[in-house]
Amino acid sequence: MLTPPNPPAPRGPFVTFVGAGPGAAQHLTLGAYHALQGADLIIHDRLVGPEVLALIPVHIPRIDVGKEGFGKQAAQADINAALIAHASTGAHVARLKGGDTGIFGRLDEEISALEGAGIAYAIQPGLTAASVAAAAIGQSLTQRGRNAALRIVTGHDMAGFADQDWRGLAQRGEVAAIYMGKKSARFIQGRLMMQGAGADTPVTLVENVSRADQRIIACTLATFAANAAQLAGPAVILLGLAPRAATQHISHLQEAQA
Repeated sequence: MLTPPNPPAPRGPFVTFVGAGPGAAQHLTLGAYHALQGADLIIHDRLVGPEVLALIPVHIPRIDVGKEGFGKQAAQADINAALIAHASTGAHVARLKGGDTGIFGRLDEEISALEGAGIAYAIQPGLTAASVAAAAIGQSLTQRGRNAALRIVTGHDMAGFADQDWRGLAQRGEVAAIYMGKKSARFIQGRLMMQGAGADTPVTLVENVSRADQRIIACTLATFAANAAQLAGPAVILLGLAPRAATQHISHLQEAQA
């Protein structure tokens, strides 16, 4: 199998933003792998999977700047300063982020800091958790005749629980991937039901997407918050989707009752 050669090493201060995927090494792209092998230093987030971290050569130093929602956090200003300080020495810094760098990864803030310091950068995108979670339950994120759009939303932002277009999301057939929604599950459930979403709307929780301890919980909007309270690890909430096996089972029951 032909593989692309390693890209030429950048000269002078340089940062590559690298998407690590949701956790498993098999979801790391070849471009991301090469970026890690060619870095002088790696600054990574908490959600980067141990399988991916294990691919980093042992001689390359790494700095963990992990954040945790509603918990202990590294200040974004400190992360920006670390990127600038290390890159300014002439090092090629790989900024390794879980999932895709451009989805709820505060990429723009870090790029703006680098631009202000005159430091060049490149972006190596990664697989986002929504895509991998949907694959894990045998579903497509879009389907002809069901949903012509996909919403990727966050359950909380810097101000707390995040408001969304609940009326639009409550429509039957809508599909959304909700990130960071575990602790705001009751808020999300309440807003959707207030806007007319059916209690029987399918919801699937995928905890620790792609990792060895991945767990899939199929439920409905009525039981969603109670199930989310059982989760310990990071999770993606797939609103409007049930695992394919469950969907087929319901379809067979409806056919039998007809």
